[in-house]
Amino acid sequence: MPDKRVSEILKGARGEAARAKLSADLEQVRVKYLGRQGLLTQFLRSLPSIPASERPEAGRQANEAKAEIEALLGQRLAELRGAERRRELESQRVDLTVPGRRPPMGTLHPLTLVQDEIIEIFQGLGFAVAEGPEVESDFYNFEALNIPKDHPARDMQDTFYLAEDVLLRTHTSPVQIRTMKAQPPPVRIICPGKVYRRDADITHSPMFHQVEGLAVDMSISMGDLKGTLELFAREMFGPRTTIRFRPSFFPFTEPSAEVDMRCFLCGGEGCRVCKQSGWLEILGSGMVHPQVLSNVGYDPEEVTGWAFGMGVERIAMLKYGIDDIRLFFDNDLRFLTQFA
Repeated sequence: MPDKRVSEILKGARGEAARAKLSADLEQVRVKYLGRQGLLTQFLRSLPSIPASERPEAGRQANEAKAEIEALLGQRLAELRGAERRRELESQRVDLTVPGRRPPMGTLHPLTLVQDEIIEIFQGLGFAVAEGPEVESDFYNFEALNIPKDHPARDMQDTFYLAEDVLLRTHTSPVQIRTMKAQPPPVRIICPGKVYRRDADITHSPMFHQVEGLAVDMSISMGDLKGTLELFAREMFGPRTTIRFRPSFFPFTEPSAEVDMRCFLCGGEGCRVCKQSGWLEILGSGMVHPQVLSNVGYDPEEVTGWAFGMGVERIAMLKYGIDDIRLFFDNDLRFLTQFA
C-alpha cells in the first residue's frame, strides 16, 4: 500500500513542475523537494522512526518517488530551456525592414586641420612635402645642423636619448639635412611631423608637431623669406594680419629671426594674451648657416637658403583661441566636436 506522505510529496512535485514557467522556478521546485532540507529528503531521514516491518516498503517507495521527481525535473528543464532559448533568439532577430541608423560622423582633429592648411598654403607656393624618421642619429639631429656635442643650444632641446647617439628627434630639421644630402639644389620643401622634447605644461607637450620649411637656390635672400612668411600669415590668420621680424639666435641659421604676429585679440594695444606686448610669437626663421650648407656638400659661395620652423599646436592655439595645449591630447569629444 503506497505511503500517504510519499504520495502527497510526489503529487506536489508533479504539479509544481508542470506550473513552472522558467528554469529558475524549476530550480526552486528541486530545492523544495530534493534539497538538503527538501520534503522527500526529510522523509528519507525519518525512516529510522518507522516501524521495522514498514520500513523497507516506505524506503522503496521514497526512492522510486525521488527517481521519478529527478526524471520529471530533467525533462521539464529541457523543455523550459528550449523555450527560453527560442524567446531569446526571437528578441534578437534583426528586422531587415527597419530603416538603418546612420553612425555618427567623426571629424578631423584640430591639429590635423591646421597642419593640412599649412601644407596646402606652402604647396600652393611650390613647396614639396618631405618626411623622415622620428628616431634619429645625433649627426642628423644636431651635428649636421651646426650643433656640436659641447654646444649650449643642446640644453634648449632637452632630448629623449635612446642610446648614446640615437634619440627621438627634437625638430624636423633632420629631414632638411637628409633631403639636401640626397639631391642637389634647388630645394624647396616643407617637413611636417612629430617631434619630442622633455617639456610638459599648459603651453608645452613632450610630443608635439612641427612644420619646417627650407628653400635653397642661387641668390636666395632674407627678402624672399619675409615675403613668403607674410603671405603665409595672411593666408592662415586673415588678410589684415601683420607680422614683424625680431633678431634672434639659432645655431643653424645666420642671421636668425623670430616672427611675431600682431595680437588678434587687442589689435596691438596690449592684453593678457599677448602679455601687454601687442605681439604673439608664431615661428622662428633665418638664413641657412654656411656651415650647414657645407655639411651637406653644398657650396655656400654658390647657393644660399632660408629656413623656418613652426609648432602646429602654437598655430592652432592662436587660430582657435585655445589656452591649454593639453586639450589637444585629452580626447574629450566636447572639445573635438567643435571643429567639425
